[in-house]
Parts: sequence; C-alpha cells; structure tokens
Amino acid sequence: MGSANTTITGTAMTKDAGDGLRLAALDTDDLEVISAHAQDAVLSVGDMTYRARANSFIVLVNRFDWSEAQDATTHRRRRTALHFDRVRTVKARGVSPGDRAKVLNLLAIRFEPGSQEPAGTIELVFSGDATMRLEVECIEARMTDLGPVWAAASKPHHD
Repeated sequence: MGSANTTITGTAMTKDAGDGLRLAALDTDDLEVISAHAQDAVLSVGDMTYRARANSFIVLVNRFDWSEAQDATTHRRRRTALHFDRVRTVKARGVSPGDRAKVLNLLAIRFEPGSQEPAGTIELVFSGDATMRLEVECIEARMTDLGPVWAAASKPHHD
C-alpha cells in the first residue's frame, strides 16, 4: 500500500491513501470541490437513501475519475459514496422513488443559504431536469471512494 498524502484546504480535508479520495466539506467552497470530483457520476435511483432518524442522506455513485483523466488515455470510474449529514428533509423533482432502476447523471452539487445561516439547501442536480433538495442545518458532507475501479467506455464531454 502506498503512503498516504493529506492536504488541508480551508476546512476541507483531502486524503489520498493510494486507493482513492476522501473529501470532507463544511462550507460552500469545500462543497464545490466535492461537486467537481462528483461531476458526471452515474447512479440509479435505488442507490439513494434518506435515513431520517440519523438525519443523513447517502448516495452510492459510479464516479468518473477526473483527477486521473487529465493525463490518461484510459479513463476510469470508481464506486464512491456521497454522505450528507444534518439533513432535515429531502424533496425530489423529476425523480420517482419507486423507479429504483432509473439511471441518473449527476451534473453538480450546490448550496443555497437559508434565511438563518448556516442552514440552507444542498441541491443535487441531475441531467433531465431532475433534482434532489436536501434541507440541512449546515453543510456537513463527505465523499469517499470505496475501492472498485474499472475502465470507462469514454470520457464525458460538455458543450
């Protein structure tokens, strides 16, 4: 196993243990870093779980590995968990919880401050005009690569 490298930027901590990323977000700048790494992740509706008693929302995604895509001729996807804490409620638009096999493409993760900061809304924006809106007490999010890595058929392109 390779040596672990840790970088602290603002309140975000990035750890690359040689086997993937682990990111933490406590403010909007940190959340933008997670959003950039999660851009173009694909998932099925059944891979999203709201745990009301634990005040958490968990999403398992197949993340396109943008950090490896810059130099590589072979592109990769990684199984990754997105974990949001201090979640009060979850609202869906364009996403039917009963359609568990429907595949979604994550475009961005955004934060809209509420009237009483640090509370607000974390919005997961998907292609096809679908969104998940998480009403949160504050930003407390994590992204963790879980291990499985495989070759991607192609690199996502944006117009």
